[in-house]
Amino acid sequence: MANPTGNQNKPNPNQSPTPKPKFSRGILSWMLICFVLIMLWGAINGTGSGKEIPTFDDFLLRAQSHQFVDDNVTMENTKIFATIADGKSTPIGAPDIAAGTEVFCEIVSGEKSYYLKQLKEAEIKVTVNEDSGLFMHFLLSWGPMIFILFLIFFFISRSARGGGAGGMIGNFGKSKHKLAVKGENKITFNDVAGIVEAKAEVHEIIQFLKNPKKFSRLGGRIPRGILLVGQPGCGKTLLAKAIAGEADVPFFTISGSDFVEMFVGVGASRVRDLFKQAKEASPCIIFLDEIDAVGRKRGSGFSSGGHDEREQTLNAILVEMDGFELSDQVIVMAATNRADVLDPALTRPGRFDRQVQVPLPDVEGRKAILGVHAKKIKLSPTVDLARIARGTPMFSGADLEALINEAAIIATLADKDCVEQLDLDEARDKIRWGRASKSRKVEELERVATAYHEAGHTVVQLVLPHADPVHKVTIIPRGQSGGATFSLPEKDRYFYNRKFLEASMRVLCGGRIAERRKTNDISSGASMDIQMATSYARHMILDWGMSDRLGFVMYSPDPQREAIFADKDYSPDTARIIDEEIKRLIDSAYAESERILDEHWEQVVAISEALLEYETLQADELEALMRGEKITRTSVGDLLDQEASATPETESGKNDSEETSSDDALPSPA
Repeated sequence: MANPTGNQNKPNPNQSPTPKPKFSRGILSWMLICFVLIMLWGAINGTGSGKEIPTFDDFLLRAQSHQFVDDNVTMENTKIFATIADGKSTPIGAPDIAAGTEVFCEIVSGEKSYYLKQLKEAEIKVTVNEDSGLFMHFLLSWGPMIFILFLIFFFISRSARGGGAGGMIGNFGKSKHKLAVKGENKITFNDVAGIVEAKAEVHEIIQFLKNPKKFSRLGGRIPRGILLVGQPGCGKTLLAKAIAGEADVPFFTISGSDFVEMFVGVGASRVRDLFKQAKEASPCIIFLDEIDAVGRKRGSGFSSGGHDEREQTLNAILVEMDGFELSDQVIVMAATNRADVLDPALTRPGRFDRQVQVPLPDVEGRKAILGVHAKKIKLSPTVDLARIARGTPMFSGADLEALINEAAIIATLADKDCVEQLDLDEARDKIRWGRASKSRKVEELERVATAYHEAGHTVVQLVLPHADPVHKVTIIPRGQSGGATFSLPEKDRYFYNRKFLEASMRVLCGGRIAERRKTNDISSGASMDIQMATSYARHMILDWGMSDRLGFVMYSPDPQREAIFADKDYSPDTARIIDEEIKRLIDSAYAESERILDEHWEQVVAISEALLEYETLQADELEALMRGEKITRTSVGDLLDQEASATPETESGKNDSEETSSDDALPSPA
């Protein structure tokens, strides 16, 4: 374990941090809008007053040349206005101005009599606008801008009244939680399946929220915090909602990332506001989803050394949970899939002092989960959910919900009246391996190589007793693979024994061996097999102590150690032995797989030819081929020939065929 660093910069968890006041993004947005509108009004006001004539002499010269409409001008306090007439000649040396253009000339307000005298001598009609004073000029020029500023001030003042003493800054520090009030949450334990132990462990929380005096009678204290730990999609959030629904109490929910903002102190302020509102609404439940966003270990070496908003938010959570009294009927629940990275102060007794594991469901749990979600769709009476549950190991509750939904979509697109077993099987394969690419054009050489590749996998898997049973095999491209061999495990595996791992490695090697023997060449199609076989071998050597030369020692790095650069805890000589042992395991599996295929090459050829003809083979058909029997069913090529020969030549016959051929449509080979 690496020594922790940066302890001198670690905040004191016993002191509540004080948020520094910052402008919120709302005020900054209004200021930016104000600036843009002022600039826009200035541009419009500056360009909408006509064309300026620089001097009064030039203006008078144009007046004497009768260039203005009706020889009339308008005089104000600081300007003289006129409009250029059409068809009048421009004075010599003066620039041309288009007819209809309004022109003006700046004058000195105290010399109006002088300008009037000059214009009257030139026999120009002068209209003096006495009402257009300084106030009117100011109002016309700056009135719209003042109105905009008033609107902005109004909105800011309204926000300040809504935010109390802190104004918009106070609103910015408010918690962003979602609240499900009492009676609004309809989720109960009937909606949660597959996690029986987790439901039983949190049952006492419901009893406490319903009857807190029962627990205080003997002086006991209910756990203040419950940490739900499990992989994504296992039902942690659903379990928390079900607890609130069963207890019929308010449910405050917020994500860990909602506490952290760009401004320092906002996260801590939101934490305090959340716990304050929760205490006022007690009894209630606070649910912090993805708490690892703010609850990571402090002083891990990744901090820049300055102030860390995430650590300040974590300190606020720690202090608030310490501040609970016995009379505060508030239960804090949190969920994470990375409990190993949480700060120890967060998981000590008195805070999140109880961890509830929410594991992946077993086969009975998967069957129960499928039953819950299957109530929402119309299932065929022949559907066997137990078979689907057995064929979906390591599926989470979210995966199973997606499986039911995908099956319903597949059945809907096929215009079926209900969801059938084939739809559920196709949905499972689609979620795990990807969508079948039935329209992809594959060259015959690639088809042959893929058929023998999958046949090599299948034969080795059928021969070895410790490998999983084969469910079906197909050469229809699915996802990134050109074909696939599907297994149907008989049970859930919570650990791997050596015989199973060695059998799995031999199955992975069988595809490359059969492909090379048939085509006298190798391809990149075995890349995933090589990756998985290498991964098995590395885990066997580094993690599970399955090497006689290296013994009962773990050589892989500690997963809980946080370091920027990976470090090996063994010598170069040991690293060489590790490489040799990994290579030995893979070579041994390859040689054993080659021996099996040599003994059963006739079965490999039979399965390959059947795959080229039918494209997909089920488990019973594979067993028949292994016994040397033949398959008697219509091939894909026969179906295509039947469809081509049954197409009428006339248009009317074509329409009749379209109306009556729904029962004889080409089925999916998969």
